[in-house]
Amino acid sequence: MELPEGPRASCRGGKASSVRQAPILGMEAQRIKCIYFLAVCGTAMASLAALLKQMGYHVYGSDSGVYPPMSTFLQEQGIPVFDGFDPAHLDPAPDLVVVGNVISRGNVELEELLDRHIPYISLPDALREFCIRGRRSVVITGTHGKTTTSALLAWMLEQAGRQPSFLIGGIPNNFGRGFQWGAGSEIVLEGDEYDSAYFDKTAKFLHYLPDIGVINHIEFDHADIYTSLDEIALAFRRFVNLIPRSGLLAACFDFDQVREVCRKAFCLVRSFGLGKENAWRACDIEQTDRGQNMSVIKEGRLFARVFIPLFGDHNIRNSLAAMVVADHLGLSADQIQDSLATFANVRRRLELKGEAGGVQVYDDFGHHPTAIRETLAGFRRLHPDRRIWALFEPRTATTRRSIFQNEMIEAFQDADCVLVSAVDRPDKAPAGQVFSSEQLASDLGRLHKQAFYIETVDAMVDFLKHRLQPGDVVITFSNGFFGGIHQKLLNALT
Repeated sequence: MELPEGPRASCRGGKASSVRQAPILGMEAQRIKCIYFLAVCGTAMASLAALLKQMGYHVYGSDSGVYPPMSTFLQEQGIPVFDGFDPAHLDPAPDLVVVGNVISRGNVELEELLDRHIPYISLPDALREFCIRGRRSVVITGTHGKTTTSALLAWMLEQAGRQPSFLIGGIPNNFGRGFQWGAGSEIVLEGDEYDSAYFDKTAKFLHYLPDIGVINHIEFDHADIYTSLDEIALAFRRFVNLIPRSGLLAACFDFDQVREVCRKAFCLVRSFGLGKENAWRACDIEQTDRGQNMSVIKEGRLFARVFIPLFGDHNIRNSLAAMVVADHLGLSADQIQDSLATFANVRRRLELKGEAGGVQVYDDFGHHPTAIRETLAGFRRLHPDRRIWALFEPRTATTRRSIFQNEMIEAFQDADCVLVSAVDRPDKAPAGQVFSSEQLASDLGRLHKQAFYIETVDAMVDFLKHRLQPGDVVITFSNGFFGGIHQKLLNALT
């Protein structure tokens, strides 16, 4: 691919407009005009690239296997992308390279930039230096709920006229994109506990200068970089220790592990959750076919009666987290109430992909057993009489390992029928630690659950089209594309 002349020219010294002035890596920001993203097709990398382009920088990058939806997104943003890695992509040299955390030594472009001493930086460090400094940083963390809570809070601030900036690892439907560079003083960030780069194995959220922090839940995950829950808890304790005494920590005290990591906080701590011990809690919860009504209690008094167009206890906690922060930032109860009612969720969070033959097909990003269990429980509560088919693709660095082999059995208890695909890239799991899809199907079968191991997506579609009936619901669980099963299934049913 020939890179368009504009970005190449900018690397030779073309002037970028509206560039924010901030020190970075000993360089002056006004000298940085052309930024290259190595592994640009990651969700966060692509969003940051688009955000920096919106700020006035010339941005381009490369990745392997450039395909929709990220290729389409980057094209829409006017960001050129090389498909594949080649040292020639770095000629002429950009002013700065952002190195994605999927890149390791041996990558030909990485080796080239190291040989030529081209300045480079990790994604979280780039986000801190270009976007966070000078703003009030609100960092949403936790094993679960980060994306939804971040999107909720960003929408509350937007509706209140605060014009927030944000970077979210999903696509909030209210905005249609996972980033915004706003004129307001707040920046809302989804704070991931995953590592930063091959040269920086610390959690991303430790780079985000939090003025306000949120912790929704803490469980074991990311088995490729953490060996125990204690290691993850240590990362969260370090995060808590970054919040200034004038800041705020909103924490879900429904979970003992969250309580523990907050114990030595120097800032104000506001607890939230469903338990009565929380400073902010929900009660008098009423299910509807569109979502949930609930009374929100703040420190013993009714704050508001609100409606959230979301299902499940996990989304009640997500909403409470956003409300605690919004209240702290000065939003009124009416503003919070109105923005909650108009929240349009996030793509791939129990997203209806279509209906055919009387069968609804949903897509969900859930892959951790807790996330799967909570999503199915919330849907079952609303639809007690519908037959739910759950389709699971073990695809993450953790779920392709046998760590959650037993926990996955409980995760699917609210499904009537379960289909489990082959493990994606089992070679990425340590020898002897590969998750067994066959074993999960067998274990569920022993509990009198209809469960089947079906290796390929096409075989799943063929299996389902002969068995699905009007009124059935299909929910897929994967952090990836799942082989395009949603459209394939809808086509087969049509």
